[in-house]
Amino acid sequence: MKRKKEVFTFIIKCIAIPGAAVLLLSLLNIPYRKIDDEKYRDLWNLRMLGNQINDVEIANVGSSHGAYDFIYDDWTGEGYSCFNFGNVSQTYAYDLALLKEYGEYLDNDCVLFIPVSYFSFNNETVNESEAQALSVKYYHCLSPKNIPDYDPFTDIVTTRFPILSAGEDLLKLLPDSLTVHAQEENADTPEMDSAAVAEFANRAAARFDRHFNNKENYFLPEREEQLREVIGYCKERGITPVLITTPFSAYYNNPVPEDFLDRFHSTVNQIASDTDVNYYDYSHDGRFMENLTLFSDSDHLNDEGAKYFMEILKEEIPELQQIMQ
Repeated sequence: MKRKKEVFTFIIKCIAIPGAAVLLLSLLNIPYRKIDDEKYRDLWNLRMLGNQINDVEIANVGSSHGAYDFIYDDWTGEGYSCFNFGNVSQTYAYDLALLKEYGEYLDNDCVLFIPVSYFSFNNETVNESEAQALSVKYYHCLSPKNIPDYDPFTDIVTTRFPILSAGEDLLKLLPDSLTVHAQEENADTPEMDSAAVAEFANRAAARFDRHFNNKENYFLPEREEQLREVIGYCKERGITPVLITTPFSAYYNNPVPEDFLDRFHSTVNQIASDTDVNYYDYSHDGRFMENLTLFSDSDHLNDEGAKYFMEILKEEIPELQQIMQ
């Protein structure tokens, strides 16, 4: 009898302890979901589609060169419906996934800028950890059918039950950790002294190292095919795709080997020709390349530079002029 009681007690403990742990995690998961959501603030603008924003006339996809260099404030102020789908390190596979998810909110005659950067046919991420972090955030804004290489387990621990992948972020549930002090960098540099220029050059060298060194192949066939798929998606839906390379500073351009540039332009021009799409290259534009006050770093425009860039696009891109007459 005593033996049976011990076995029964053991079974109860085996059920109760895991049950209590699951209950505790479930209760913690509720407030943590709000903290986890904050990590993906750069995706919040997608929530505006179908609510504040519909029938988008002008948009862009792309990595950070799309995210930072296309600022539509002035155009929206003029009454145009615009949207920026760009995000840091975003590949063409995710460009396409976002279009499949949210393309219904684009106008049939929408002009879509597709940035083509030096790293576009390779990987901007430099290790598996970065690549995984890039993949995870799209589970927060895409349905499973549109997520490249969808993994149910990743979905569960990142969106359904994010407390399971909280790690050190779990400490943010503590009262003293709930206040976040944001530090904003001043991207605008109206005047650059010698020290600032030296720092700019150092950061440019780091960017070049990230995008060019330790790469086995700068032109992966699957990346080229993914770009063609993005273009194909646009054409099937009456969207006008426009290939574009955004302005880069001389500090970013100068170290780039000539043979790479030849291959890069040959690749982009071939895709543009095959798909009957126009390509506009501002990478070496003299209005930007030597003017460091228009850049936040070697290959990203600051707010002033982006505003100037948008003014130029409005004047020089025929596809835009058909809309903005």
